[in-house]
Amino acid sequence: MKVITQFVTSSAAPHQFPAGDVPEIAFLGRSNVGKSSLLNSLVGTKMANVSNTPGRTQTINFFTVTFGTPKPNPELMLADLPGYGYARVPKAIVGEWPKFIEPYLADRQQLRLCMCLIDSNIPPQKSDLQLLDWMRKVGRPFQLVATKADRLSGNKLKQSMSALSKEFGAELLPYSAKTGAGKDELWKKIRETIS
Repeated sequence: MKVITQFVTSSAAPHQFPAGDVPEIAFLGRSNVGKSSLLNSLVGTKMANVSNTPGRTQTINFFTVTFGTPKPNPELMLADLPGYGYARVPKAIVGEWPKFIEPYLADRQQLRLCMCLIDSNIPPQKSDLQLLDWMRKVGRPFQLVATKADRLSGNKLKQSMSALSKEFGAELLPYSAKTGAGKDELWKKIRETIS
């Protein structure tokens, strides 16, 4: 499946969010979880900026998606949110994030699903657990995606998925941006959500 993406806008305030009713899927997670790598792997092109310094995404970046051939109207919008937790970003900037991230996650009508990324190689982090608690409180549908799955062998990956799933109380999709493992499953989930 060919995926055609186009950058739309960067938003740091609710009034800057794109208009329209195209269904959206948001991607969020800690600053060093591999969100940009996953997004680029998912769409098959360099869409999101990958950096060695966590916290480079400081706005919500919106991208339109069409499948197969270019079409006049997008079928989907992807939203790349700033990472939370460990980020080398001035506190003044991080302090502004809740002013546009929380309204986006809580109130955005077009938002159909949040892809909550966690690192499959480390134990559950407090910030990840807090995010899921918040998602459940506001009633926002989410899918947990365990990144960097290629770093664990078959048995170790199964054990990690089982332990993380139990801890988070949610089903996980393992994903590897390096090998593409999990890509088809993630697209299937997205297509089901927006259809």
